Amino acid sequence: MSQGVWIDREMSWIKFNQRVLNEALDKRTPLLERVNFLQIFNTNLDEYFMKRVGGLKRQKIAGIYSGLNKNIDPVEILLEIRNSLTPLLKQQADCWNNDILPSLNQEGLYLLNWSDLYSAEKLWVSAYFHSHLFPVLTPLSVDPGHPFPFISNLSNSLGVLLRHPRDYHESEEAYQEESLFARIKLPTTFPQWISIKLKQNPKEERWISLKQVVAHHLDALFPGMEVRDTFSFRVTRNADLERDEEDAEDLLEMITEELRERRFADVVRLEHSPEASRILVELLKFELELNEDEIYENSFDIDFSSMSSLFSLNRPSLKYKPWTPVIPQAFRSEEFQSGEKSVFSTIRDNDILVHHPYESFQHSVETFVIAAVNDPQVLAIKMALYRTGADSPFIPLLIQAAEAGKQVVCLVELKARFDEERNIQVARSLEKAGVHVVYGVVGLKTHCKVILVVRQESEEVRSYAHIGTGNYHSNTAKLYTDLGLFTAKNQFTDDISKLFHFLTGHSLSQNYRKLIIAPLQMKTRFLELIAFESKLAREGRPAQIIAKMNSLEDRDIIEALYAASQSGVQIDLIIRGFCCLRPQVPGLSEQIRVTSIIGRFLEHSRIFFFQQGAQIPLDGLYLIGSADWMSRNLTARVEAIVPIEDRLLKSRIYDLLQVMLHDQRQAWELNADGNYVQRRPSAHSTPLGTHEIQMKMY
Repeated sequence: MSQGVWIDREMSWIKFNQRVLNEALDKRTPLLERVNFLQIFNTNLDEYFMKRVGGLKRQKIAGIYSGLNKNIDPVEILLEIRNSLTPLLKQQADCWNNDILPSLNQEGLYLLNWSDLYSAEKLWVSAYFHSHLFPVLTPLSVDPGHPFPFISNLSNSLGVLLRHPRDYHESEEAYQEESLFARIKLPTTFPQWISIKLKQNPKEERWISLKQVVAHHLDALFPGMEVRDTFSFRVTRNADLERDEEDAEDLLEMITEELRERRFADVVRLEHSPEASRILVELLKFELELNEDEIYENSFDIDFSSMSSLFSLNRPSLKYKPWTPVIPQAFRSEEFQSGEKSVFSTIRDNDILVHHPYESFQHSVETFVIAAVNDPQVLAIKMALYRTGADSPFIPLLIQAAEAGKQVVCLVELKARFDEERNIQVARSLEKAGVHVVYGVVGLKTHCKVILVVRQESEEVRSYAHIGTGNYHSNTAKLYTDLGLFTAKNQFTDDISKLFHFLTGHSLSQNYRKLIIAPLQMKTRFLELIAFESKLAREGRPAQIIAKMNSLEDRDIIEALYAASQSGVQIDLIIRGFCCLRPQVPGLSEQIRVTSIIGRFLEHSRIFFFQQGAQIPLDGLYLIGSADWMSRNLTARVEAIVPIEDRLLKSRIYDLLQVMLHDQRQAWELNADGNYVQRRPSAHSTPLGTHEIQMKMY
């Protein structure tokens, strides 16, 4: 196929982050939520530069591009990334300076410059500087006796250009030419925005940035010296470090070493404040070995990653209406609440589908694990952790279970991107308590989300399982939309038992009756399912595919979808992030529609529907699981997909898919040219988006 049939992954990702930025630009979004979306936009960009741009720089050196369009030069992609980001950064700055900041001021919320402070406030801030900041700050000078300091990833710094006073120099020329550089790292132990406690007006909240406070007290840090110029800057370092696991005797030690290396990795981006001295920029450019295309001047001096103090304000009128997840129906029945029925008997009666964050993670998944830990009849608990929070309830629970004599197995994925350090700490604490900690299969990242509980019941041993689309992370379960299935059906639990044997031992069994497992047979199975829909369409029988995921990139899957479209299969793809498939191309993908849902919750669930000739959609095949249709998920990760068989649960999933496909508020449609267009409510459609509709349904 010609390269015109593909949308480049890097460019598609930028289009995704543009949709995130649009939530900040959109005045229908509550004010403080708009600030939060600016923060998310920035955080996404940080990760993009660390991982994707860092990887492209390595590809540039090798002269090879790893995207679907193999003939593209990585240099072209890097230039296109910059050209695409520049207008978005300007949009962000204009939105902040001309819209959001004035709107905050109207609400009595002020993020101030030094010149905006009252005299009394300046005295208060100066006292704060001398009592709190001065002892902590460490200016680092650069001269023949002091080498250029190491600048850590994503740290905020002030660059200062200094010189000795005029009478120190032998000549006026020497005085004018002297330029001494010093760097001050802004400490993260203090709020990046300092709340001014000296109240002039009790209805106002006033802050000044840590950066501004330090910048206006340089005389205390460099007494006797003259400050010629100062500016703020931040560097981003490459996090795309490749290590060969086959040569690693100890995976834990390898990942620990990789984290050390990441700290010292090459710089891939320098951001600096406006009107910075060219002398300072050129100095950093030289010392950090950057070219001009890797330097970004921000048209505002705001680090949006530090806006949490503003967003955390108790101003409900400026935020989304609070949502409290409901207890799933199965776990709020009178029998369950009275203790007449246990978690296990409830699951044994019927499969249970839970939908977060609309339904409570605490009152479903956490309740399941707590019951397993406290039940003396439970013999074993097995759990695959991909990401988990620092305050996760699961770690102490698993330790408690191990100390009680239960067989506890916990698979910790050390390579969960940017969570490696936390997961290393989790692994070590579990090992100390006697939990059997394993790190999965060499060469594969374990991304599946499964729990297996084995219980002695009368004369038999019965297993119970949870299979989910999202991480076992209590905080993200309030922000990410995910599905989870509880089941006690033997065919399902036997498969999950085999999966854990594959993860913890050397089992190569591919005899799974219900689950679809990557990398064993998942890609082959999905290609078979797509091909079957094509066959049905050619025969004139009902054929439809609906697939919801985070991203779509696998070449073989995309080509199979193109072929299915040409056979007449109606295909709807709901893809939040990047999509390399080009829809609506005549003769290629006319039957394919791509929708992206962006809003208050992050769409994270993976759902797959294949009609399989059924006259009624509920008779088709429904699947949920952990895998996107990306090459890495299908061939280089351990993933689990599970069928939903209960008709009532199928109905819930079908209704959810229909809500998203008909969304006229949060939905964007991908055009054949690679651009997205946001749908707008018409006079005859609901102005509510997917998330509001779902909250009303629960």
